[in-house]
Amino acid sequence: MKLWSYFVIVTGIIFLFGLIFNLMNRTDVKTFSLSYIRVNKEQIRQILATQKANPPECVELSKLLTLTPKRFKDDDFIDLFKKTQKCTWYRNSEANQKFRARLTNCCNAIQNFTVTQVNTALGANLTYDAQPKKQITITEDIFNLLPQTEPFKLPLSKLCAVVGNGGILTNSSCGEEIDQADFVFRCNLAPIVGRGDDVGLKTDLVTANPSIMSIKYQSLNFRRKPFWESTKVYGKAFILLPAFSYLSNTGIVFKVSYTLEDFGSKLQPIYLNPSYIVNITQFWKSVGVSETRLSSGLIVLSAALELCDEVWLYGFWPFSKNMEGMKIFNHYYDNVPPKQSAHVMPREFYRLLQLHTKGILKLRAGKCKNKPTDI
Repeated sequence: MKLWSYFVIVTGIIFLFGLIFNLMNRTDVKTFSLSYIRVNKEQIRQILATQKANPPECVELSKLLTLTPKRFKDDDFIDLFKKTQKCTWYRNSEANQKFRARLTNCCNAIQNFTVTQVNTALGANLTYDAQPKKQITITEDIFNLLPQTEPFKLPLSKLCAVVGNGGILTNSSCGEEIDQADFVFRCNLAPIVGRGDDVGLKTDLVTANPSIMSIKYQSLNFRRKPFWESTKVYGKAFILLPAFSYLSNTGIVFKVSYTLEDFGSKLQPIYLNPSYIVNITQFWKSVGVSETRLSSGLIVLSAALELCDEVWLYGFWPFSKNMEGMKIFNHYYDNVPPKQSAHVMPREFYRLLQLHTKGILKLRAGKCKNKPTDI
């Protein structure tokens, strides 16, 4: 009887292991939940290999982040972010594809992110997104400035880095990680020379706010060479210009284009499509980000989420202190405060934190690696 009992037990164990093995290798098993988000089959193998499933508190945290707070307090957001850092992040392919489909359905960045000769005809009238009662006619001179085709082709890249300008990047040592991305978006001609260790040097697209031209370069009415020289660090990147947001911006933006052309710059000027801004603003309003004007960071992030397979964010930190409670500058290069009348950054940040916990994007803050002096 003892031998028979042992035989039954051993046979049962072998059958159980065989069943588990078959389930894990069936092609119709698409997803498996080990944490607070669903992951795909390849990620299952990675999780099983490391044996690091997220603790129960991560499940509760993800539920909490589905709610919209009535008040936006910096300390509460910082505390929430610190808690998310204790949970392992996994890219959620299913959620990512659904979110990308929603963006494509409303806004279609591949065709409409910029104004081109394909989506805008000679003689057409464009309506300014910030001044809907004003229009501009696309003359031959303007038409010749537009790219002949859409500048972006899918797939744009596997991994994109969107680099904001938050002071949280100071001493972050994130430069190497950022430069390893396939495509790097930057905002508002942020300086990178001498800051490569923290913010990297690679640039594939950089935005340029006309206010920078007015304040720093006298609207290019006098010497234009300093502007050209300051932009050479971005190499052959696209420079994204809001020519059709405000009527007062149009002349300055075209001066930028002509200056770059006159000095033989390698930068490639492209122009934000006002219809895309209207549509993407409405999209973010539908999910709780109801600002007067979206920040340039959120605009390029929106395009990246549609154009890229995976998106990591850096420098998106709207708080005056870091996770340790130490005061930091508003930007990694200066301490000029944001215009509160235009942007409500904590609301943007909270929505990004929600997308982070869903595995749609990865929100990076703090140090990417320790420097020798930190050890």
